[in-house]
Amino acid sequence: QVQLVESGGGLVQAGGSLRLSCGASGRTFSIRAMGWFRQAPGKEREFVATVMWSSGSTYYADSVKGRFTVSRDKAKNTVYLQMNSLKPEDTAVYYCAAGMDTLYNLITRANAYRDWGQGTQVTVSS
Repeated sequence: QVQLVESGGGLVQAGGSLRLSCGASGRTFSIRAMGWFRQAPGKEREFVATVMWSSGSTYYADSVKGRFTVSRDKAKNTVYLQMNSLKPEDTAVYYCAAGMDTLYNLITRANAYRDWGQGTQVTVSS
C-alpha cells in the first residue's frame, strides 16, 4: 500500500500558474507510474498526466499538453504537476494516483492505478 497526500491547490486567475505536489509513503518501491487525474462537478474523472517512476517518461492529455508539466523526485518520493496558462475549464479537484503494475497502454485509465490521494481543489477564475 502507498499513501499519497496532495498539496498546492488554490485559487488563481486565468493565465496564472500553480504547482501541485504529491508526497508518497509506504511501499514506494512498488511504484511504476504516478498519474494525475481531475474531476469537475458533475463530470467523470479525467486523465491529466503520468510520469513513469523509473525512467521519468511522461504522457499528457491533449487538453493540457504544452501547458502542464509532470515530474518526479525519487529521493523525496514526490511527484509534481506544474500548471501554467491556466484556464477556467481547468477548475477541478486534482488527484494523484500510484500504479504498481501499470501497463503503458493503460496509463490514461483510472482503474490502472491502485492507490489514490484525497485530492486538492484548483479553481481558476476569469
